[in-house]
Amino acid sequence: MYREFVAAGGLMSYGNSVTEAYRHAGLYIGRILKGTKPRDLPVERLAKFEFVINVKTAKSLGITVPQGLLNAADEVIE
Repeated sequence: MYREFVAAGGLMSYGNSVTEAYRHAGLYIGRILKGTKPRDLPVERLAKFEFVINVKTAKSLGITVPQGLLNAADEVIE
């Protein structure tokens, strides 16, 4: 799930950073354009994850988000 879904009104998401995924794709494309064969490129996992909470949506659903979750979130949308 992506941050964009939460920004559009979703409650919360925890997943890969889309920005980081595009950056990795760009690095792979750069290596291929420089002559590296795609089969020679390693398979990599993204290491950066984002935890985003939409407090406005939580309130509209009658959900109280614990302070510990709010503190752990990378971004809190009011």
